[in-house]
Amino acid sequence: MVIVLEKTNTMKLAKNHRSEISQNDIFHMSKFVVTENFNHHANEVFSDNYQNDIDSVYKEEMGFLENSKIFIFKNDLDDLIGTIRVLKWDFVNPLPIQKMFGINPFVCTDGNPINEIWHIGRFAIKKGVRDINLLKKLLVCAIAPICGHKDNIAFAEIDAKLLRVLQLMGIKAKIVGKSIEYLGSETIPVSMSYHGLIDFYNENKNLVSSKEAFGLSA
Repeated sequence: MVIVLEKTNTMKLAKNHRSEISQNDIFHMSKFVVTENFNHHANEVFSDNYQNDIDSVYKEEMGFLENSKIFIFKNDLDDLIGTIRVLKWDFVNPLPIQKMFGINPFVCTDGNPINEIWHIGRFAIKKGVRDINLLKKLLVCAIAPICGHKDNIAFAEIDAKLLRVLQLMGIKAKIVGKSIEYLGSETIPVSMSYHGLIDFYNENKNLVSSKEAFGLSA
């Protein structure tokens, strides 16, 4: 499911029927994510595996599409300026944190009851766009489903610099493994519980309507 949010005076949602999603949409999102990661973290120096990285992200997101929501912000020229994806785990197909770090999500729950497990990924903001509210809007969109139940938990692989920013903003993320190099940056696996996200969500949810945050039709 792709949710397209356009940068206008009134935020609007495109129709979110699965049949309207093209493979091209997912490819452009994948290319944007990989490109902006290298733009931000590797001084715009792309690795020799740049195209392979795009293909890998694209293939993975196509596989996740049935259970995911992808939020895409555009500017007035229809250029991508920000993306994020939230995935509800089906408890069958491995999450990125399992494939990249070999981490069992259930081991990271500290024995607490679990309602739903989510994964947040494909976060990217176009280099040069300096809008703290865009970052907050992307986060609100992604964490809204987690904040729907007190026993929900989310996992993510976050750039080390971004993780520090999120912590300063009030998002409580628990590091659950050692970092690795991924798409040009030091990437850290984290878990985020309902209780670690709800304060940030309540403070910033007014930036995005509830229909937008939960991916419902306008």
